[in-house]
Amino acid sequence: MSQVKIYGLRSHLGPLIPAMSDVIHACVMDALRYPKDKRAHRFFQLERDEFFYPTGRTEKYTIIEFSMFEGRSIMAKKTLIRLLFVRFEAELGIAPADLEITIFETPRHNWGFRGLPGDEHNLDYKVEV
Repeated sequence: MSQVKIYGLRSHLGPLIPAMSDVIHACVMDALRYPKDKRAHRFFQLERDEFFYPTGRTEKYTIIEFSMFEGRSIMAKKTLIRLLFVRFEAELGIAPADLEITIFETPRHNWGFRGLPGDEHNLDYKVEV
């Protein structure tokens, strides 16, 4: 299981949402072997007076937060991060300096979906990659 929250300025993020979602999902599929039909992305478009970011960043500054089950290897998570930096720059024109990524992991029993705790589901994909 993985859910993704993306934060950015409305003026920049808004027009990129479909393409950005596609890039993020492609990276997740490649790095974490995630199924094509499993996409849970939430975009938070903020006004300039609601989104403060560090000096040296531009209006393209974007934050991505992943909430996911524990179990992915360090290598898989590093691959995901590297793919995001490369593809955001190549496909969306967002430089690595304007992208920050955080991965939050929790045990499966801390999730609830489709009427059961996460550790009681038989998933159609592998978490331990």
